[in-house]
Amino acid sequence: MRHWSSLLKMAFVKKSKKVNIPSWILQALKVLKPPEKITVSEWADKYRILDAQTSAEPGKWNTSRTEYLKGIMNAFTDIEVEKIVFVKPTQVGGTECLNNMIGYVIAQDPSPTMIVYPTEKLAEFTSKKRVQPMINLSPVLAEKYRSNESKLLELNFNGMYIVLVGANSESDLASRPVRFIFFDEVDKHPTYTGKEADPISLAKERTRTFPNTKKIFLTSTPTLKRGPIWQEWLNADSQYEYFVPCPHCGTYQKLLFKQVKWKTDTKSPKEARETAYYECEACQETIQDNHKPQMIRNGEWRCINGSGKRSVAFHLNAIYSPWVRFGDVAYEFVSSHNYPEKLMNFINSWLGEPWEDTKTKMDSDIVFERQSEYTEGIVPDEALILTGGVDVQKDCFYFTIRAWGPYMTSWNILHGKVDTWEEIDFIMNQSFSSANGQSYLVNLTLIDSGNDTENVYQFCVDNQDWAMACKGSSNTITAKYKLANIDKIDSCAYGMRLCIVDGSQYKNMIYARMRKENGIGSWMVYDGVDMDYAKQVTSEEKVVERRGGRDVEVWKTKTSHADNHYLDCEVYAAAAADLLHVRYMMPQGNEQKVEETEQNNWINNNKEWI
Repeated sequence: MRHWSSLLKMAFVKKSKKVNIPSWILQALKVLKPPEKITVSEWADKYRILDAQTSAEPGKWNTSRTEYLKGIMNAFTDIEVEKIVFVKPTQVGGTECLNNMIGYVIAQDPSPTMIVYPTEKLAEFTSKKRVQPMINLSPVLAEKYRSNESKLLELNFNGMYIVLVGANSESDLASRPVRFIFFDEVDKHPTYTGKEADPISLAKERTRTFPNTKKIFLTSTPTLKRGPIWQEWLNADSQYEYFVPCPHCGTYQKLLFKQVKWKTDTKSPKEARETAYYECEACQETIQDNHKPQMIRNGEWRCINGSGKRSVAFHLNAIYSPWVRFGDVAYEFVSSHNYPEKLMNFINSWLGEPWEDTKTKMDSDIVFERQSEYTEGIVPDEALILTGGVDVQKDCFYFTIRAWGPYMTSWNILHGKVDTWEEIDFIMNQSFSSANGQSYLVNLTLIDSGNDTENVYQFCVDNQDWAMACKGSSNTITAKYKLANIDKIDSCAYGMRLCIVDGSQYKNMIYARMRKENGIGSWMVYDGVDMDYAKQVTSEEKVVERRGGRDVEVWKTKTSHADNHYLDCEVYAAAAADLLHVRYMMPQGNEQKVEETEQNNWINNNKEWI
């Protein structure tokens, strides 16, 4: 008879025999496994891997490196929050913040998702270079990815799909219901989509199927105050700014551009970068770049306006970025402050603030304020080259000649109205002298080919050494101008270069510089300028028109009978200057003194620049 202990041992061995569970059951158990109770930042720290091809710091994600993103990401998992707005500069990790939310959705809360980019082309690029690499590098995402069933702009997963669309595609925006929708760079979305509403409104309609659980995330670098992202910021229930402690006195404060200091008498952007530091608002102690990482890690988001949580908005500038030094900010400002267009980029892309354009009318009085000490036909001593612009009418020609110096400083030295091509030829080929006796010739003249096209082409063929045909662009283009080839086979100018000019952008530039007081970077005229010229160059105003649910800025004449020929001439002369790379010309003598930011009113008064 066996001992009872032996029988018990045999029973135990029998019961503990390994059981092989079928793979389909294991797969089902994975699906049934409840998601972890973690936030987006916790998920990213645990599972997110950064791609070496697109990240400055590849490898495992570390939220503490950009601690300010933590509050933004975690707002996504707050059940009280429906809409998140992130107003950002460049270089703060905004794209990865969005990608972390996408990864969290796939792994933790799978639901139909849409990501809206400015264009379909950018959506394709981002899918290929950003989103899919993120999925493939993270095992928890890769195991859910059904790559064989996916397309470039439609990614399928277990229990969900992600559709990536361009804001320029109405059909894609209105195609299907989604619970989560992400808008990237909304200020770069097209201002008009045709017959339907604007892209943001159109896409938001897709979330109506999920009234209580939907999430909407919008992020962008701002452009103008009336731009979409700034309007979302203003209309949010609560607005948040990031406060960091001073390493010396411990006072919590926002990092502000006015507290970035550099050598007062510096004469170059490089010197500004080398001498820059940050000054604490409270104790006035010097804060260096090596202090910043700890300050950011100990920072916190504070509500500066509002109290609700349904829509929350966050704002940052580039000073917070771990990849931006205080000197970089100083360098960028000193490099751009004499160029209104570059200054606008600094305010938008570095400070994360909108460009203020509250003054949109040009007044002839301001032209007379821009009179210089030089009389008609005299080239200022500071000038480097001359350009011309010709507006061709049915029975006459309007022309202007403008001198250009460093920092796009310019002076109108001659303008007028003539009747023949011979007169244009004579004027553009005469020699002009400066006060010190140096002689100048017009380097390049752009001639409008919108009227009398073939005669303009023939004239430019005969005078290719100084004349080029141009025409206005019917649509906004990325650059202020672009070069094309005349492709009309039976034209005398077949194969010749044609300059396509975005008049709206050049009028922005002219007006911006016209509002700057005489000096470096200003747009000036000769002493004794006539009233007809002054009225024509200020004959237009910038107005806002409502198109497809969006505000669109356009230049229009103030009255239907106003002449604007000289303004068009100045547009062509400015485009000619760009073709000659005038904006990159450096001064041969002294440069303007650069002062500390607290003594400089350009940022606070940028409305004077448009």
